Amino acid sequence: MRRTAPEGRGPVRFGPPFPEAGLPALPGLADACAAATVRTEPEPPGGGAALRKAACGYWSRRGLHGDPDGVAVAPGAQPLLFALLAAYDGEVLMPRPCPAWWSPQARLLGRPGYQVPAPAEAGGVPDPYALLETVRRVRAEGGTPRVLLLCPADDPTATVAPPELVREACEAAVGEGLHVISDETWRDTLFRPHETVLLSPAEMWPDEVVVVHDAVGSLLPAAWPMACAHYPATGEGAALRARTLDILTALGALVAGPVAAAAALALDEPDAVGERARAAAGLYARVGAAAHHAVLVSGALARPPEAGRHLYADLGPLRARLAERGVTDSMELENHLSERLGTPAPGGHRFGDELGAMRVRLSTAPLLGPTPEHRLESLMASAPLELPHVERALTDFAAAFAELR
Repeated sequence: MRRTAPEGRGPVRFGPPFPEAGLPALPGLADACAAATVRTEPEPPGGGAALRKAACGYWSRRGLHGDPDGVAVAPGAQPLLFALLAAYDGEVLMPRPCPAWWSPQARLLGRPGYQVPAPAEAGGVPDPYALLETVRRVRAEGGTPRVLLLCPADDPTATVAPPELVREACEAAVGEGLHVISDETWRDTLFRPHETVLLSPAEMWPDEVVVVHDAVGSLLPAAWPMACAHYPATGEGAALRARTLDILTALGALVAGPVAAAAALALDEPDAVGERARAAAGLYARVGAAAHHAVLVSGALARPPEAGRHLYADLGPLRARLAERGVTDSMELENHLSERLGTPAPGGHRFGDELGAMRVRLSTAPLLGPTPEHRLESLMASAPLELPHVERALTDFAAAFAELR
């Protein structure tokens, strides 16, 4: 288990792991990956034609059309975002809280990353009025804000931003001349897909928005990294893609051939892939609701999770009881809950929240069981919360918070 470093306490290598599914790879994807092990060359920079065509098909089924020449592929979201940000000039704005790996990308490029508070109703998208004020302040200080990062289905808060919030925030950003990068990694993990409306900024401003999707979010195991970017079908979009490919080439950020074969099949979404994604989302909806209930019963706060595999909790109301245990900030909260739960529980400071705010992201994947076999059993069960290993995990989880009442 990765833990907070006793020295320094903040290195990126000790940051929170990506909330992976913890489920075994689908046999069909594993077979495609194994069959491609005879390949001795990686994909070309930005991905080969077959992989980019599969990505276009994936997006087209979600209403975002384009052609393979408007797509770039990389071995994971981190190198892809790094190359994409490097292809832009100027400072980066992002919501607070935001995915823990966003800010390090801007820092590695030597650029300020300004965080704008998200509104109360959802994370992932900044408050439009706070965004305008931040842009004004940055320019007054001599900065050149250029890019807004957002994620309509959010990590870390596990919420889905209402369409009107996405529209207002993007309208403010585009009006101020900002380009938008929309991370839509979690869009296929919605707990109630027929009730929850996820609006991509690219549907409204196709000439201003680059969409990023990390296939590890719902399609591939974490050990097979592959992410893709969809660019505007404009001259500026083509130039931006070309600069991104130059940077990916310089980094040697190429997708491995076997991973590309599995990813292309996953992006084509045969029945088995779609069924797995829907079943996994339904399972995480159940365990997420149970974990959310346990947190609220303790007196802590949390928005109801709507997507993903985690929960973002505010233990501020339990501050007095935590102080009795020597927990006075989010670093100490991270250490306490990671030890108590036996799994990483990164504090809110990892996601841009203030150190004094007692917030923490809680992964729900460990609640499915300790082994791949247990987790697959949880996925296949009609009543997963009644399985002995899930019931034990939820009881232990609830007990950790009940102690703080």
